[in-house]
Amino acid sequence: MKKLDEIMELMTDEMADFKTAILKLQLLSKQLGHLSIPISTEALENKLNIFLEKQEAKNEVQQDVLKSIDKKLKHARLLPNYIFYLFGILGTLALGLLGYFGYATKTAKQEQFEVYQIMQNQESRYQEYFSENPKTKDDYCQWLETKNQDLY
Repeated sequence: MKKLDEIMELMTDEMADFKTAILKLQLLSKQLGHLSIPISTEALENKLNIFLEKQEAKNEVQQDVLKSIDKKLKHARLLPNYIFYLFGILGTLALGLLGYFGYATKTAKQEQFEVYQIMQNQESRYQEYFSENPKTKDDYCQWLETKNQDLY
């Protein structure tokens, strides 16, 4: 009987512990019922919306930067401005020199033509003079021969 009393005592202790555990579970269950755990995804959606807004702002800034780079690239030149000025100056100088040398050549040809005309005119005058004065022509021819002999 002693053993039966001990088993009964243990059972009452176990039942008391079981009852206290059940009371604790009931209390936790009530607290859990009062806790509001949102079943909806509202908080997650809020956070996601905030992230998306930040992402859109970053995308807008990137688009502005890309647009400004694109605009600069459209207005960019392969050669700098001073190269164009240099070619312009050199072209003007080349045209000036070409004009000057063309004019100088034309004037030189005209002068040579004038000298040629003067020589032709003088030769015709000499011929006319020698035809009118044949004795002078003979004297001139003799004089030329003596000069040519003196040179050689």
